Amino acid sequence: MNRQAPRVLGSLLGLAFLTVASAAPPVIAQTEINYLLGFVESSGCEFYRNGSWYDSKRAQAHLRDKYQMLAAADQINTAEDFIEKAATKSSLSGRAYQVRCRGREAVTSKQWLRDVLARFRTYGAHEAPRVLRGALATGASGSNQNSSRPS
Repeated sequence: MNRQAPRVLGSLLGLAFLTVASAAPPVIAQTEINYLLGFVESSGCEFYRNGSWYDSKRAQAHLRDKYQMLAAADQINTAEDFIEKAATKSSLSGRAYQVRCRGREAVTSKQWLRDVLARFRTYGAHEAPRVLRGALATGASGSNQNSSRPS
């Protein structure tokens, strides 16, 4: 037997393990998370993080960075994982993130995003609520036209 064979086999097994260990989240989770990130960015809402309010574009960029870091560490497998681990609170201070739309009362980002995700799962991307001047708007039903928080 070749003396190099065990080393080569060990290296191949190590590479295979690394590939599995850093696998991307399932496609459905990626789709839902990308929808949530896009919704955050286009919401026009303000996001509270560590004592300061940020616009929706900066909030989206911050959440995307956290998502990418956690996904690379194989800690995100579902949209719920994303909400809980990346979009609920500061990993530095532990303080909860909040969302405030059009000067309305702030709500936790956790609940806000869970509501958005539930509506996405119910209606799909084309029929889920869209942002209208910082508030949610829905498709044909016309309900929730002025809600700052998805139902």
